This record gives sequence, C-alpha cells and structure tokens, in this order.
Amino acid sequence: MAANPLMRIVVAAGALWGLLAPLNPLLAAAGHQGGAFDSGPVRSSEDAVRVTVEPAATRVAPGADLPVAIVLDFRPTWHAWSDDRALPASVARFDGAIHTSVHVATGSFAAGALRATAAPSPIRPGMPSPDGTAAALVQWPDYSTIEADVGEGKKPYAVFSGQTVIYLPLVVAADAPAGSATLSGYVQLQACDDSTCVAPADIPFTVTVTVEPGATMGAPGARFASFDPAIFAAIHAGKPGATAVRFDIFGRTFEIDPTGAGFFALLLVAALGGSLLNFTPCVLPVIPLKILSISRAAGHPRRCLQLGLALSAGVVLFWLALGAAMSLISGFTSANQLFQYPLFTIGVGVVIAVMALGMCGAFNIVLPQRVYMVETKQDTLPGAVGFGVMTAVLSTPCTAPLMGAAAAWAVTESPATVLSVFGSIGAGMALPYLILSAKPSLVERVPRSGPASDALKTTMGLLLLAAAAYFVGSGLSGAMVTAPDPPSTAYWWVVAACAIGAGAYMFARTMALAKSIRARVILGAASALIVAISVGVGVRMTDKGPIPWTYYTPERFAEALARGDAVMLDFTAEWCLNCKTLEKTVLESSPVVARIAKGGVVPMKVDITGSNDPGRAKLKEAGRVTIPFLVVYAPSGTPTLESDLYTPTQVVEAIDKAIGER
Repeated sequence: MAANPLMRIVVAAGALWGLLAPLNPLLAAAGHQGGAFDSGPVRSSEDAVRVTVEPAATRVAPGADLPVAIVLDFRPTWHAWSDDRALPASVARFDGAIHTSVHVATGSFAAGALRATAAPSPIRPGMPSPDGTAAALVQWPDYSTIEADVGEGKKPYAVFSGQTVIYLPLVVAADAPAGSATLSGYVQLQACDDSTCVAPADIPFTVTVTVEPGATMGAPGARFASFDPAIFAAIHAGKPGATAVRFDIFGRTFEIDPTGAGFFALLLVAALGGSLLNFTPCVLPVIPLKILSISRAAGHPRRCLQLGLALSAGVVLFWLALGAAMSLISGFTSANQLFQYPLFTIGVGVVIAVMALGMCGAFNIVLPQRVYMVETKQDTLPGAVGFGVMTAVLSTPCTAPLMGAAAAWAVTESPATVLSVFGSIGAGMALPYLILSAKPSLVERVPRSGPASDALKTTMGLLLLAAAAYFVGSGLSGAMVTAPDPPSTAYWWVVAACAIGAGAYMFARTMALAKSIRARVILGAASALIVAISVGVGVRMTDKGPIPWTYYTPERFAEALARGDAVMLDFTAEWCLNCKTLEKTVLESSPVVARIAKGGVVPMKVDITGSNDPGRAKLKEAGRVTIPFLVVYAPSGTPTLESDLYTPTQVVEAIDKAIGER
C-alpha cells in the first residue's frame, strides 16, 4: 500500500463497518463460499479473496476431535490485515483497521453436534454477541509484512496474502446423533492492494460432516501439516488459548500466566486487590462501624472471633454470589454494572439508611423485630453476616488496584475460575476484619458502652446516613439524566448536610461528656474537621471544576480526532467514588489543568450514570468492563495511556506523546 490520501478514510470507514457488522445477517452471501474469482474489478473484500473450508475428515465419530482448515486464496497483489495478535516492536499497528477474525454461531456452544470453542475475550460460551456469533479459538498462520503509508509515514504492517490457511479446532459432541452435522460461521477481513483498501466483508462458510458411530478419521492430509493437535488437550482441560493477565499500577506493569502455578499467584493478587478495596472511598466510611462492632465483643474473645468469622463469611458469600451471577447471566460482566440501574443504587441507599437509623437508636422505638436484626447494635451472627454482605455491596461501585484486571480476565473463563477469583477477592477484603476479631486487643481502647459509646455510635450513624444520601442521590440523578448531558450533582449538598450534622452532634456531645481539656480539644478539633471537610465536599462536588469537559458522543469523538486533536477520555459515573476521587485529585491537579489549557487536547467525559449505551459501547471497545478508566488517544486513534490508576505526570506525558504523534 503506497501513500494515499484516501487510505485513512477508507480504513476508518472499515472500522465503522466493523462496529456495524453484527447487524449483518450471518449467511447473507453464502453463495460466495468456494466460488471462483470474479474477473471483474475488486469493489469489496469478498471480491479479493476466496474462502473454502476443508475438514480433516468428512465422516466422524461422536466425541471426536476435528481440525478444519479455512483456506483464504487472495488475488495477486491483494492482501488483508492480519489477525489482532500482539506484534513485535518492529512491526507497526494500525488500530483503525479491520483485523482478520473467524466467527462461529454461538448456538454451537450450547447445542448441536459440532462445537467450537470461544477465543479469550469478553464473549464466552453461552454469551452471544449481538449477531449471535462469537470469535472462535483458532490457530493462526505466520504473517508477512509490507511497507505502507496510512498517513503516519511508511511503516511495516502485518498482512495475510497468497494462500493463507487458518485452523479451526472443532469437537464433535459425545451425544451427537448419527447423520449430517453442520456448523456455520464467517471470516471477517479487509482487503487492500498496493494503493488502497476496499470495504471489509463477512465471508460466510459452513462445515458439514457425517456423524457415524465407530468412524475413524485416520491421519490428516498434507493440508494439516502445520496444525498443532495439542490445542485439543487445552480445550478438553477447559483452558484453551490462555493468555497472560496484565496488571498496571501507576505505570508499572507486570504479567501473570494464569496456567499451572501462575493461577495460584493470580488468586493471591486478586486477594490483595480485595484487601485494597477497604481503602477505597466506597468502603472507607463503614470501617469505623466494623471496628465498633468488633470492639463491643472484645471482652469475650471467643464471641468476638465468631462475629468476625460471620462478618467475613458475609463478605465472601456476596463475592461468590456475584461471581455465580456473572457466570450464569448473559451480558453481566462487571460488579459495577449493578449501579447502572438507578433503582438498584437507590435500593442500596435505602438499606444503608436503615442501618444508619439503627446506629442512631431509632429501631428501639418504631421498627419491627425482623428489621431490628440488621441493627448494628445487636451482636448477632445473622446481623454480622448481613453487615458483611452490605460492606461488600458498598465496595462494588469502586475498583481497587489489581482486582480490576483479575476480575476482567476471570469473567472470560469457566464458572469454576470465576468463582475462584471472586472468592479470593472476597477473602482478601474480609481478611483485615478477621485479623481484628482474632486479636481484639487492637481495638480495646474504643469505648464499648455508656454515654461515650452511644455518642460515637450516633455520630457514625449520621455519617452512614450521609453515605445513604449519596447512593439515593446518585440513583435519582441517573434516573433523570439524558445522555450525553451531565447528571445533576445537587444531591451532594444533602450528603454534606448529613455529614455536617454528624460533626455538629459530635462537638455538642463532646462538650457535654468530656471531662478533660485534652479530650475536649482533640475531639472538638475532630468535629470541626468533619464539618470543614463536609462543606468542602459540597462545594467541590457541585462546582464545574477547571476542566472544560465535553461529554462523549461518537460524533464528537470522531470530530476531535479529525481536527488533529488528542482526546483525554475519562470513563466515570456519579455512583463511582473512585472516579470522583481521581478526577478531583489527579485530573484537576495543576499540571494536568495547565497542560489542557495549552491546547491540542480535548478533555472528554464518558458518564455512564444513566442510560448511556454509546458510552458503555465505547468502554467495551476500549477492552474494559469496570470504571474508573482513562484513555488518552492520539489523533490517529492510537492510545498513549490506558489506566485505572494514574498520576498527574503520567497524564501530562501521555498528552504530550499523543500530540507529538500528530
């Protein structure tokens, strides 16, 4: 492909086609399979390549392994972008291209004689894509490279050309009935010659064999000389195509191979990520409540340990239930998806409000016994389990370092793997409270009874009421917003008012109960600090901030890149406290604000608080299922930063790099 001013337009159009391709009927052009080349001009990719399939045998027994060769024969001078594999630094990557891929009908995962295995991706067996297909696990051939200029200077790119053979490993169902069996699929590719790229195409194919008990395949023919049958062992072991899981913390990255002993290392990392959840803004407000709960039983070590075990069990049970839901419910791939439903967010707020009123003693007067069980002043095992569940629920809007990558990988794997990883996250989150309950001397100085204890509990209850106001407010905000408009932030003043009330109550009770001047000074200063922070939160969370945000639409994003601007794309939501924290402390820091003010970059926010399907589609396109997440794009569409935990320096350097690539 030589330099061509239309090249990038054609390739960009191909990328748009790729997003719309799921709307195409799977077998819209079945007549092309195995046909001869048309001698006319090449108007689309299906004119440039012929696709045929050759199974290793046409008569197979139930339960047999069946390799299938998918043969791509290209016209002379024509080629297609290679598959979307990791490339060495010496080979350029153009992300706007349609990479070659093989898709099969997902019905073959659940029923039918021939079954394919899904490639590692957010699409897994039992979870169909919009067109009812999934990317298949295949063995790719080597690629060749060509020198091309697609608007970024002449660089080597990976392509398939000539005759390319892709191997699709199929498994015949053990209970397959005798007779004909068929699997349908298509090859998606975009063809180019040395001057231009043509429109991409989905070129369909079918694999048809006869199932016959007792049939023997014999040795595959010469066509399968390059096929590695070891892939079937991985498929039957439930670990096909396992890839390393990549973790990124403040720009420092490492990978873990999730096979063998590496899987146990991954579980340890997931547990560490779960423990870090306790330090996120979502969970931090309830830590004093758990300490209070443990301290009340500190004088009875055995009872204290029982309550700690019950609380820990509640945390782990919730994460296991969440993992089971992700394994069984199609389309459910991340914990914070729950908060994309305003009624769920509001419901969580209501439950927290009930707990807060219990802390303040309201249950002693008006509420029935069944609700009284969750009141945190009652040291009951059911109450401890329920408190553990609620703590875990509170953590779901946030993503801690390490756990996000582990969870995102797990949901593409088998149910057993999902439960193992999510159980490890829950165990890591519960571990600090289990340690406190096993060693109650760590909290022995917390008042356990009397007026001082009641005052502390009521103060904590008012702070918990502020958390309830946050969830109810963000839920109402999500219910009333229309994308891409920003959601209302007025509810933050209700949150602040509850917290201010907690500080004022603490100050009044301190002055009434404290006997020493030292206690009055320390607790009075703490009360004043709570009030000051609460006022600051109300002001900070309701102002527009120093960044002139543009709210995401696909058109605005494309227009910014077309102008030659870089784009700083921030994925956020009103219910995501981690997102708010990163925005206020990192993105609105002086270095980042100053760099944005210099120009050349468009700060764009993808707010998925309410019904924002384009925003969620963009998050999925970026390869993530959780937020917070920040991506800085160069004008070419190439990311220079993709991270859920970053520093101002990283953001500034990514913007400079993106603008430099222009």
